[in-house]
Amino acid sequence: MMRMTTETIDPAALRLQLMDARAGAYAGFEGWIRNENDGRQVLRLEYESYEPVALSEGEKVIAEARERFPVLGAMCVHRSGLLELGECAVWVGVSARHRDEAFLACRYIIDQVKVRLPIWKKEYYANGDSGWVNCERCASHAAGGSGQTP
Repeated sequence: MMRMTTETIDPAALRLQLMDARAGAYAGFEGWIRNENDGRQVLRLEYESYEPVALSEGEKVIAEARERFPVLGAMCVHRSGLLELGECAVWVGVSARHRDEAFLACRYIIDQVKVRLPIWKKEYYANGDSGWVNCERCASHAAGGSGQTP
């Protein structure tokens, strides 16, 4: 399930939705708003999306993860609107029989979401500037790389 929301993300409540007696593992990812990016002090972020496409492409990503890895459940929730420091911007959860497939599917979902979904991020900086940014490392993550620059 893929969901977009303007509401606060509650990871504990979402994780409960993935509970399954057959599951021996759960892997999750939470992306938080941090106070610095590329050496600039960030005060808040704003996310915009083209929601119909974000939802349909997100469902495709989750379906692909289910095909690639033997998982029992998989979900992703992404915020839109204005977010303050420390808030959860994106959450991914996966339940599976074993940890390897849970971890791999979780990583696959977040990497693909960052690359494929029409979701844009605007940073607001302490010096009064703001700007739309993208994740230059995301394509490397989605391709299976570490995303780290030498």
